[in-house]
Amino acid sequence: MKARSLMVPIQSFLRPDDGLKEFVEAIRNARGCEETHGVRSLPVIDASGNLVGVLSMKDILKAAYPPYLYETDLSLFTWDGMLESMTKRILDKKVSDLMTRTVVSVKEDHPLMECVDHMLKFQISTIPVIDHDGKFIGMLYESDLFFAVTNTLLGAGS
Repeated sequence: MKARSLMVPIQSFLRPDDGLKEFVEAIRNARGCEETHGVRSLPVIDASGNLVGVLSMKDILKAAYPPYLYETDLSLFTWDGMLESMTKRILDKKVSDLMTRTVVSVKEDHPLMECVDHMLKFQISTIPVIDHDGKFIGMLYESDLFFAVTNTLLGAGS
């Protein structure tokens, strides 16, 4: 199978100037769709229709987590209320402030094993799919690949 066989055609996307509320609303709406299997990131498309980034739940969590905590001994630290206060400081950020700009993508005719390879090597859970002209056409989600594997596992036992 190829990437195009499992990709989800463009349904939701963000613009670089969108706020984080648009991301949250789009993720909540996408997660309500049965076929999305838990969308965790969305493509960011510019006014010309070009893929310019991806914004993920992990990008939001990294933005709310202060960088100085990476190198601090937290054994005596109190966490109470910290997530809420740190989240408030990113309320006014735009999608372009937090999105991942270096996007790993695959062409629509790439084999699924290559997609799995990219996800594992680059530690990502979503891969944008592009056509032969380099135009963004859909997203391939880790969960879709996982279910392809489990369907094969279940079918192999029959």
